[in-house]
Amino acid sequence: MEVERLNLLSVALGLACLAGLNLYLTVFATGLAIHFHWIVLAPQYQSLAILGEPIVITISGVLFLLEFFADKIPWIDSAWDAVHTIIRPIGGALLAIQVLGHSSPTLDVIIVLLAGTTALATHTAKATTRLLSNTSPEPFSNIALSVGEDAAVIGGLALLHYHPIVAFSIFLIALAAFFYFAPKILRATKVKLWLVWRKLNEPAFFHREATLPLNLPAKLASVFSKQNLLGETISWAVPCVSGRGRRIAPNLFGALVATNEEPRKLTFVGRKGTKPVAQTIELDGMTIAREPKFLSENLVIFPAEGRGQKYSFVFPRSRAAEIEKIGDYLRQILRFPPATETLLQGSTATSSAT
Repeated sequence: MEVERLNLLSVALGLACLAGLNLYLTVFATGLAIHFHWIVLAPQYQSLAILGEPIVITISGVLFLLEFFADKIPWIDSAWDAVHTIIRPIGGALLAIQVLGHSSPTLDVIIVLLAGTTALATHTAKATTRLLSNTSPEPFSNIALSVGEDAAVIGGLALLHYHPIVAFSIFLIALAAFFYFAPKILRATKVKLWLVWRKLNEPAFFHREATLPLNLPAKLASVFSKQNLLGETISWAVPCVSGRGRRIAPNLFGALVATNEEPRKLTFVGRKGTKPVAQTIELDGMTIAREPKFLSENLVIFPAEGRGQKYSFVFPRSRAAEIEKIGDYLRQILRFPPATETLLQGSTATSSAT
């Protein structure tokens, strides 16, 4: 008896989990299987027989057909996910209630809360992943993810039918893994949304005269002051997002700082939550490159000999002129030996004043 109840709960929450991934395919595939007797419903699941009604199959099939195409078009898929942020959790909760049939009101409320949360968690994982994939200009990643999600729903339904407890355990492990990595995923999502917003609202000026900022925001100035034990003066400080690099977590909002006293070094300052982050980058032996992307302009610092740590920093496309100026400045610094730095800085300052 306890095993039957556990199976029932696993099917209810398992369907909710799959509904968060693709509600219409979950209903459509289940309805087809019931209608054509591909599966035989056990007595405790007879309440699901309504999914095999022709009207339910037709409506869910049409909606799945719409989602099938919308889900494979970059940015259309994210808009579709945004619309379904409410629909999928509600649909998942209704499916779970339908599995239980005529149960007590208290149990109904508990299942609605659990199923809705489960469906929302799956939906969040899907929507976040798709949003990140949309930053790639090619459409193949979206198509591959969409096909993979559809296959996961079909496979999940089959596993729920034959081994409901195993299926739900796998769903829970997958969700736990997602939420374990959620902070990193959410940081990446925040950066992508920020880059999209900047791209839509600020055109890129590649040939304008760029002026590099000299001051840090207050929340970053305190981080730099703790790192700046020798009291070096700032030559420029440009806001950016961390890409990759030793001891620098990706997708941190911060700034890249150069000083007048140590021009052959850069310092990235930022915050990871409430924790300050400051990392100095030695430029000797490094090569500077600008890497244009669909949403961003990246500054890449890598060893000239091809071995060693590579750093990258992400800037919005509207800052293309500033990135070009930073690259020119750093390449000019690295072109001369350290002994000529003072002369070079004086020359740069004079040309800027002119």
